[in-house]
Amino acid sequence: MDLLDMVQWPAMAITVLGAWYTGSSHKTKRAVGFWAFLLSNALWITWGVHDTAWALVVLQVVLAVINIRNARHTKEAPEPPEEEGAPAALEAA
Repeated sequence: MDLLDMVQWPAMAITVLGAWYTGSSHKTKRAVGFWAFLLSNALWITWGVHDTAWALVVLQVVLAVINIRNARHTKEAPEPPEEEGAPAALEAA
């Protein structure tokens, strides 16, 4: 296995990390997730070109465009209001 074949492992790990962070309700964590996705897109493109996996390369380019769009929307979105305490049902328990 040559060095570029190993790129798929960090690409996979960073993709999972990006998915985890983009699911956050906090704007900053979502932004980190989109940056992680963009890094994983670059790694997958590198590996796809090396392995001549052209469908993967095209997919990653499209996903990168979507990630850039979503990162911009996240940057412009207001932060959700902070919760001041537990819901009333939990406080009664």
